[in-house]
Amino acid sequence: MSVTPQGSPPANPNPDGQNDTSAPGSISDDPSRADVKSSAVRAPATRAAGSDMFGASIGGDTSGFGGLVRKAPAGLSTPRPFGGWFDESVDALQESFSGFGEVVPRVVVDRGELTLHVHPQKVAELCSHLRDSEDHRYEVLLGVSGVDFPSQPERLHVVYHLLSMTYRRRLRLETAVPESSPHVASVCHVYPTADFHERETWDMFGVVFDDHPGLTRILMPDDWDGFPQRKDYPLGGVPVEYKGAQIPPPDERRSYA
Repeated sequence: MSVTPQGSPPANPNPDGQNDTSAPGSISDDPSRADVKSSAVRAPATRAAGSDMFGASIGGDTSGFGGLVRKAPAGLSTPRPFGGWFDESVDALQESFSGFGEVVPRVVVDRGELTLHVHPQKVAELCSHLRDSEDHRYEVLLGVSGVDFPSQPERLHVVYHLLSMTYRRRLRLETAVPESSPHVASVCHVYPTADFHERETWDMFGVVFDDHPGLTRILMPDDWDGFPQRKDYPLGGVPVEYKGAQIPPPDERRSYA
């Protein structure tokens, strides 16, 4: 009689408390009893060779910090019809806004959102039209934010979220500028709420909003060097100094426990 060592599980354990039908000589090996095979012993679906469960190549870092490479978008407009109210809105804008094709080189519909890609120096002019036009009435600017794509020639993107209370519609505007000349027209005179949003985008990404009434840092100290939300900015180990006080890194701070 064999004895299982203390603390060791029995051979071929089954969580259901039954015999393991996948062992040699069991029912699953008998062709005449194929009708009683358990679905639990079927082979799992195979994935494509060289990829993990997230679709990345084996060993890839799905967080993005390890250099996961993503394909760049084609840079083309979404083909018509867009669907919903998007076609009607874009058609009305083409008819009422002079030079639409030059000001808006791309119209993209993705994930149920309509995005107009705008020339950086024409953003304010287009926003003014979208606010005042009877066909659009985007009275509210919900926010201005920045995005950094280091691999693109025009790496610094600015995104505007507009809301029409009249028609209950939302619209995204997006523009992009190179690091060498990061200038975008300010929309503060169109939407006063853009004041702090544009200051924060300047503070974090270094985008210069021309004609802003007071483009100064809003989160970082006035003499801070660099723009913390750019992708090439260091993630840690940056010395912090404010008003003459030196703040040590977290692992060197005094413990009050």
